[in-house]
Amino acid sequence: MTDFDPANFANVGPKEFAQLVKSTPDDKIAEVMSGDLRGKILSEVFGRMPQLFRADRAGSTNAVIHWNITGRPDGGTDTYEVAIADGTCTVNETPQHDPKLSLTMGPVEFLKIVSGGANPVMMFMTGKLKAKGDLGLAANIANLFDIPKS
Repeated sequence: MTDFDPANFANVGPKEFAQLVKSTPDDKIAEVMSGDLRGKILSEVFGRMPQLFRADRAGSTNAVIHWNITGRPDGGTDTYEVAIADGTCTVNETPQHDPKLSLTMGPVEFLKIVSGGANPVMMFMTGKLKAKGDLGLAANIANLFDIPKS
């Protein structure tokens, strides 16, 4: 499977997904993420976060993180809420709490981060990722999840 085919996305594991993102040109990812399948892809990625969460690394972390992914076909932004509390991770497609950390990025950058294909700190430094709130949490967020490597 060498083409970034969102129709098959639900059928691939995290490692295969990471490989798909890595092997797909940015313009193709941007094209797919500005179309009808965007919601399905985002729901699938966020739906996997609780399974990839590493409670053993979270310690006493209690935080609400808002992920703002820009570039919706209507020009808007999708916001997902990830809540970490008492060793568990839950995801809401509609934010319900004030965030401790708010992350804003484009769809290509988002998929690269969640597939282990980008350095979030470098993206922050180059302005491709915006973080507001607890920057210490932002720097540590990748350690809280078992991010697949392609």
